[in-house]
Amino acid sequence: MSQNTLYATQECPLGTVYLATDGDSLTGAWLEGQAHFATAEELGEKVDLDSQPLLAQAAQELDEYLAGERTSFSVPINPAGSDFQLAVWQALEEIPYGYTTTYGEISKIVGPHAPAQAVGQAVGRNRCIIFIPCHRVVGADGKLTGYAAGVETKQFLLDLEEPTSEKETRLF
Repeated sequence: MSQNTLYATQECPLGTVYLATDGDSLTGAWLEGQAHFATAEELGEKVDLDSQPLLAQAAQELDEYLAGERTSFSVPINPAGSDFQLAVWQALEEIPYGYTTTYGEISKIVGPHAPAQAVGQAVGRNRCIIFIPCHRVVGADGKLTGYAAGVETKQFLLDLEEPTSEKETRLF
């Protein structure tokens, strides 16, 4: 991260979210207490949310998403990562709202020799939680697997995105 990275916090139904920017794009989004939380360098200098238009936009879009009013984000995103991580995160961005995929399927997208375990590690190090939808990746058997912000948070996000037609047909 550059010395010009700025961050602000916002309260949301999932707790406190930390949003970081380089001024041109969102460089990070972390939920307080999640695994692989930002370093001080990744966060940068704390500012008021409204003092940075890009941070204010990210916060508004996150609020709209969590209220069920938004299905995609338009804020520019540019997290730092290895080439492999960036390839995995790009694949995550292709998973449509309301759908899930597996680590194995992501592995096939990013390369013929990419083990699902390596994909899982890259998914777990996602620097823009929710904005890059790592919560949409499940185990090969369809079960929820680890999530940096906790499996309960992953379930919350998947429930939020579940199509209305499927919700209506559930017995419980």
